[in-house]
Amino acid sequence: MHRSGIRRRGPARLPTVPTVNGESSETRSFDDVVRDWWRSAGGGEGILDVPLPPATSPPTAVVEPAAGPFPAFDRGWSSSAAVGHAPPAGPGRRGVRAEEFGALADLVADPDATDVFVNGPEQVLVDRGRGPERRHAVVIDEVGLRALAVRLAAAGGRHVDEANPCVDVRLHDGIRVHVVLPPISPAGTLISIRLPRVAPLSLDDLVGGGMLDAVERDRLLDLVARRRNLLVTGAGGTGKTTLLAALLSAAPEHERIIAVEDVAELRVVHPQFVALETRQANIEGAGGVGLERLVREALRMRPDRLVLGECRGAEVRELLSALNTGHDGGAGTLHANSLHDVPARLEALGALAGMTPEALARQAVSGIDAVVHLERRGGDRRIAAIGGLVLDGRGHLVARELP
Repeated sequence: MHRSGIRRRGPARLPTVPTVNGESSETRSFDDVVRDWWRSAGGGEGILDVPLPPATSPPTAVVEPAAGPFPAFDRGWSSSAAVGHAPPAGPGRRGVRAEEFGALADLVADPDATDVFVNGPEQVLVDRGRGPERRHAVVIDEVGLRALAVRLAAAGGRHVDEANPCVDVRLHDGIRVHVVLPPISPAGTLISIRLPRVAPLSLDDLVGGGMLDAVERDRLLDLVARRRNLLVTGAGGTGKTTLLAALLSAAPEHERIIAVEDVAELRVVHPQFVALETRQANIEGAGGVGLERLVREALRMRPDRLVLGECRGAEVRELLSALNTGHDGGAGTLHANSLHDVPARLEALGALAGMTPEALARQAVSGIDAVVHLERRGGDRRIAAIGGLVLDGRGHLVARELP
C-alpha cells in the first residue's frame, strides 16, 4: 500500500482523480498522473500528499500558500504555457502570457527591454539599454516570487526546489530565465530574465545600432565567406550571442550549421540551422546530457559548420579537435575581459579537459582563425578589437590585434 492510499499493482488506474490538464485518469496510468503533477509542481518530496489542482482553476494575481510540504504554485498556470506556447505578439511586442510571467509580464513584453532582474521581494529592475533601473510600481512578495520561479522553471522543462536551488531554462522566443532559491540567496528568490530582440538582427542592423562599422562588417563577412573559424569573446551582456547569430545567418544557404548550447539562445535565420541543447539530470542524478557529449554527437551529424554557443569547460577539447580536423567555418563564444586575456581563459578551460598549455596553444593557433572581442560601455555594445592567436618566442599562446 502506497502512502497515498493507492495500491500499486502493475499499471494501476486512478478512477476519480483528474490530471492537471483536465483529462480523466481512467485512461491514464498512475505514473502518468504523477509525472504531470511533478512537472506542474516543480518537484519536491511528498508529492503524493498534495491534492491535484482543479482543472478549471482560474488564474490568480496573488498566489496563496498551498497545503503540503513544498512551496505553493500558481494554479492558474495552463498546460500550453508549460510547453512554452505563447499567443501572437502585438506589433513590436513579445508574445507572453500574463499567467506565464505574472506581474513581470508587461516588463518582459517591452520590445526595448534586454534584461529583467528580481532581487528578492519588492525589488524589480529592468534594463532597456541604459543599465538596470528600479521599477517601484511592480511589487511581488516572497510567496508569489517563489511560485513564479517554480512555474518558469517548469515551463522550461526543469525543476527547482531546495535540493536543486539553481536552474537555467529557455522559454519560447529565446527568452532565458535563471532562478536561485533561498537559502542560497539569503535576500529571497532571485530571477534573472535575458530577453532577445523581438526580431533577430542582421549585420546591417548591428551596423545601424553602432556595434560595428561598415568596414568591420565587410571584414567579418569575408571571414564567413572564406569559412574561417571564429571565436567571439567578451564579458556577459556584451552581445556575443547576437553577433554570432548575425554572422551565422550570413552563411551560404546550402551549408548545414549545427549549434551546441547549454541553453539554446542562438536565433539564426538560416534554412539549415540545427540546435542541440544540454539536459539537466533528474532528481536521481540520471539523464543529464552535457556540452562535452553534445559536441561529439554533433560531429556525427555531418555539420558544414560546428558552433559551440558558449565554451566554458572541458568541451573546449572536442571543439578544438573538430576545428583541427577539417570542420572549417566553425564558431563559438567565450567569456573574457579583453582580447589579450583570451589565451589565459583558453588555457584554464584546457586544464579542465586535461590538456597541457603547449598542446592547447598549438591546437588553438591552428583551429581558430580570428577572435572578435566585444565590450560594453554604458549602454553601448561594440566591437573592441579583431585579432588572432599566435605563439610567441617561448611557445606561449598570445593574442594580437589584426591590422
